[in-house]
Amino acid sequence: MRTFSQAFQGEFRDLLKWRRDVRRFRTDPVPEDLLAEALDAFRLAPSVGLSEPWRIVRVASPQARAAALANFEAANADALATYDGADADTYASLKLSGMREAPVQLAIFCDETGLKGKGLGRATMPEMLRYSVVSALTLFWLEARAKGLGMGWVSVLDPDQLTHDLDVPADWAFVAYLCVGWPETVDETPELEQLGWEDRSTALEVLER
Repeated sequence: MRTFSQAFQGEFRDLLKWRRDVRRFRTDPVPEDLLAEALDAFRLAPSVGLSEPWRIVRVASPQARAAALANFEAANADALATYDGADADTYASLKLSGMREAPVQLAIFCDETGLKGKGLGRATMPEMLRYSVVSALTLFWLEARAKGLGMGWVSVLDPDQLTHDLDVPADWAFVAYLCVGWPETVDETPELEQLGWEDRSTALEVLER
């Protein structure tokens, strides 16, 4: 079996620490060849039954970006209304998307009716298709970070509205809206932790049965 050096293992651990969800981007363009290399990580990703259900939409036109941004702003206002007191103040101070600045924006969907994979492994757990997409996203995230790029996953969105605005097939399930570009700053501590929204767990609990 292939093994990797201690030096590589240490570098990989650092990559995990520095992955971070980025919301603050420089507007400098990302070279197309660099982006293509990072996106190629999807081809290396595991998927249930080798179904490869991910569908990638590059949100590039001014109209599409404006619609996505309006979607976020409406959903963010609704989310803010669910908090009160100090939590509302903190939430209002959070920057939860880089949609105004990020040079590359991608909407990632899951094709839930595709024939590839012949249904293997998803008859009892159809959600495995979406899990496969998330696995691929994780590899892309790490590949992008290894190349110096930052990525932010925007989840404060109305999926149905975004699916309509991007005019994708109705049987594609929305999974993620990604902002990709050069980060303004990098830090191994999550911004939500820095701003006091929540603390990262210091230990992992594993149950035995």
